[in-house]
Amino acid sequence: MGIETSCDVTAAAVVADGRNIKSSVVASQVQLHAEFSGVVPEIASRAHIEKILPVISAAVSEAGLQKSDIDAIAVANQPGLVVALIVGVTAAKTLAFVWEKPLIAVNHVHAHLQSAMLTEVNLQLPAVALIVSGGHTNLYECTSPLDLTLLGSTVDDAAGEAFDKVATILRLPYPGGPAIEKIAKQGDAGAIAFPRSMLDRESLDFSFSGIKTAVLYYCRGQDMKGADRVASMTEQEIADIAASFQAAVVYVLVEKTKRAADRTNAKTVLLGGGVAANSMLRESLLQMCEQTRRLLLVAPKPLCTDNAAMVASLAWYKYIAGDFADLSLEAKATS
Repeated sequence: MGIETSCDVTAAAVVADGRNIKSSVVASQVQLHAEFSGVVPEIASRAHIEKILPVISAAVSEAGLQKSDIDAIAVANQPGLVVALIVGVTAAKTLAFVWEKPLIAVNHVHAHLQSAMLTEVNLQLPAVALIVSGGHTNLYECTSPLDLTLLGSTVDDAAGEAFDKVATILRLPYPGGPAIEKIAKQGDAGAIAFPRSMLDRESLDFSFSGIKTAVLYYCRGQDMKGADRVASMTEQEIADIAASFQAAVVYVLVEKTKRAADRTNAKTVLLGGGVAANSMLRESLLQMCEQTRRLLLVAPKPLCTDNAAMVASLAWYKYIAGDFADLSLEAKATS
């Protein structure tokens, strides 16, 4: 059984053999945080406390199992909001102690890769894995589900965070990713030449603060003293900004992934994380993989956002390897 409380989702799932999802229960907090246009840690923590036991109970019940059928308890203990992670870690340690089950610690970001691997029986390795979410934009070399080497990460804003902030600038609903993708479909992706930061020629790191700032300057002027033009913009103008912004972000993500895949001779590209639900990103990566004769494995859209099935799936490999944690396990903000 997997438990996930790293940010604004309370989730529990039961997975057999690393890929057979018996149940997956998710309680989202989007409505609680929408008025703040971002996640408020204390509100998230309180919501986790309220939902954690009902969610776990529902996951066990929907799987049609008894506690005696559960082999181990897995929990995402890093990275994330510590006040949120503590709820899941405490619940997992309690269950492991009371039910006398092994405890398995899982890295939340690494678990996102499992969402992309779940349906693939004969995974071709090595692979390059791109994880794109609100808090993380990471590239990994993957030689097995348990062997990941970090190749690059964000040096400032993650891609998902940039989507949320630009959506706020454009007065679009939270979360920003789906809102920008929706309105961008009516926009011209070539209308505005927003910056596409590649850093230096060899870098596999990401930087999205520049494009976020460029959108802000476009709407408020270079000195930030101009009137907020968004209120007077037509829907088409806003759509053009959204489309141009989205295209620039996707370009960087795809080009960096290709750079990493070429460097590691990867046979497969894996894509996971909340932003992996973006259709333009999925289509652009597929085109790149077809051109370079690589296999693309993308997480199903329902499993792109945070969930516990991915936690339980990765934990299966740790269970087979005998990689267990003890009851001193702690929540950590970073990996």
